Amino acid sequence: MLRYARRLAGLTQRQLAERAGVPQATVGRIEAGLITPRVDTLEKLLRASGQSLALEEARGAEEDRSLIRDRLRMTPGQRARLAVREARAMASIGRPARA
Repeated sequence: MLRYARRLAGLTQRQLAERAGVPQATVGRIEAGLITPRVDTLEKLLRASGQSLALEEARGAEEDRSLIRDRLRMTPGQRARLAVREARAMASIGRPARA
């Protein structure tokens, strides 16, 4: 998230660190996943890149949001054809295999 925000702002790690008042090494370690920043540090870094943290209601744990996004990229016709294929596949479950 931090790397994305920094790149979106067109900043180097050093520039972001200077703006936020934290060591560049800290930015590097956070982006590399070597350390987990405190919330206040992450907020400071994101603010310096023009972004912010936001709370949102947690969705269902079983929800596959990537699948939803993939379906939304399809045209209505593509979604309809996929639904037919999936319905046929579901109907064939439990049937004996053809010889």
